[in-house]
Amino acid sequence: MFSPDRRSFLQQAGATGLACSADLLFGRFLSAQTRSSNPGEPSRIFLDSRRMIAPLDRNLFGSFLEHLGRAIHEGIYDPASKLSDSNGFRKDVIDEIKKLGVPIIRYPGGNFVSGYNWLDGVGPKQDRPRVLDKAWNSLESNQFGTNEFMTWCKAAGTEPLMGLNLGTGTPERAAALVEYCNVEKGTQWSDLRRKHGFAAPYNVRRWCLGNEMDGPWQIGHMTATEYGLKAQDAARQMRYVDSSVQLIACGSSGPFMPTYLEWDREVLEQCYDYVDGLSLHRYFGNTPDETGGSSEKYLALNLTMDRQIAETLAVCDLVRGHKRSSKKLWLSFDEWNVWYRERSGAAVNGNRQEAPHLLEEIYNLEDALLVGGLINTLLRNADRVKLACLAQLINVIAPIMTNPTGLFRQTIYYPYSWALQFARGNVLNVLVQSPTYEVSHVDPVSYLDAAGTLNPENGQTSLFILNRDLSKAREVEVVWEDNPGKQVLASWVLTGNDLKAVNSFDAPQRVQPQPLDKPSTGSGRTKFEVPARSYTVLQWSS
Repeated sequence: MFSPDRRSFLQQAGATGLACSADLLFGRFLSAQTRSSNPGEPSRIFLDSRRMIAPLDRNLFGSFLEHLGRAIHEGIYDPASKLSDSNGFRKDVIDEIKKLGVPIIRYPGGNFVSGYNWLDGVGPKQDRPRVLDKAWNSLESNQFGTNEFMTWCKAAGTEPLMGLNLGTGTPERAAALVEYCNVEKGTQWSDLRRKHGFAAPYNVRRWCLGNEMDGPWQIGHMTATEYGLKAQDAARQMRYVDSSVQLIACGSSGPFMPTYLEWDREVLEQCYDYVDGLSLHRYFGNTPDETGGSSEKYLALNLTMDRQIAETLAVCDLVRGHKRSSKKLWLSFDEWNVWYRERSGAAVNGNRQEAPHLLEEIYNLEDALLVGGLINTLLRNADRVKLACLAQLINVIAPIMTNPTGLFRQTIYYPYSWALQFARGNVLNVLVQSPTYEVSHVDPVSYLDAAGTLNPENGQTSLFILNRDLSKAREVEVVWEDNPGKQVLASWVLTGNDLKAVNSFDAPQRVQPQPLDKPSTGSGRTKFEVPARSYTVLQWSS
């Protein structure tokens, strides 16, 4: 992973002529996280309803399901289970997703999509082929495909974000899937859908033009120019079918790629005029390479996500300037999570089995705290990041795990669920004054990281606070610049003495939220304490 210090960042950005603009973009975050050199000094969080970043797009808290491991089969779909309905959908999982309120889910991949023929997964189930998924060396029965996913989305109260095969697939085949999904009747592919028993079109709005095409591991990997031209052709053909679709081009797979940023620029030079957004991916881990095993550094990794967003936006805006375009692209951070334990060897090789146990990462408390920090990062970039997907949703690097008798919530479930429940309305430009600490190859890191929202419909203000201090509770003073919160509606904290503590089927509540004493407000200020090693959410009425 790349080093997030400013010099290294500017060297990378400067390689593509982006240093100035990217540094200015990232400076917006730095200015909102004011530092204090006195470690014993209390922290202050300044809230002002007039300082708004952007209205919050709920799709910022989407998720992801891939035909990988037990995400689909034995995850959301298990016809043999007593817990499933007549469609074979796990009812307990549907209930959990509806309770969460996940707004959008990316499907069917991921690496899987680059070798996937969507026609294999439609039509009579007895006629569908059993095929080798070369991405994960697994067997795919195709008993769950496009129509099943659309039916499941409706049952779970979520929207589809459809991925397209631009690896082995063609632009023509991509446009055919749009026609199959979105045209009512009277054409080859819409009539095929109706023949399959689905008369009404699905009207899928958002589509990903391939997956990680910069990666040598990707089926159909190609150069940036080749991919940009292919994406342009696919976009044009898809818009001929349905002009209302929103299209997302593949950005770089991450800062570790040797072509990072240069790939994005070359791709957008070919297809900028034809797409609406650009994708980013990033997985974080407490590994020797990334953190040296330091939890202090690990909990600061969300700051590198801020920087990745700033760098990628700088590329988008550079190409916009080159093209003198009036259109401003938004970003789709459609794969993000902690993932570092189950990443190699048997963990990613299905050995030609159906629904093998792959990538079943078990998350601990410190993983959950970092996920909270990553959510804060997404919130404060809500003006340009309009869609993001926690990867993934069930069993595979996921907040929810299933077995034949039920499910349990992993530690990372809780900060994700808080974002879905409490982040509403407008994202506030929160100013934080906090003492800092030093870690290698990173600028001084604030102990406190905060983000907030204000819902203009009901006047509710929500505040999300990560305390990176591993040993000390931190006194916090919220300074209300205009309209102080009156009644505390919710106050919860995720913390514990053991950063390595995990949940399991045997101990599903070892790590779970605890009530935080509700603070009172006087003279426009609210004072309370956040525990060491904690992620906290508070919500006030106006």
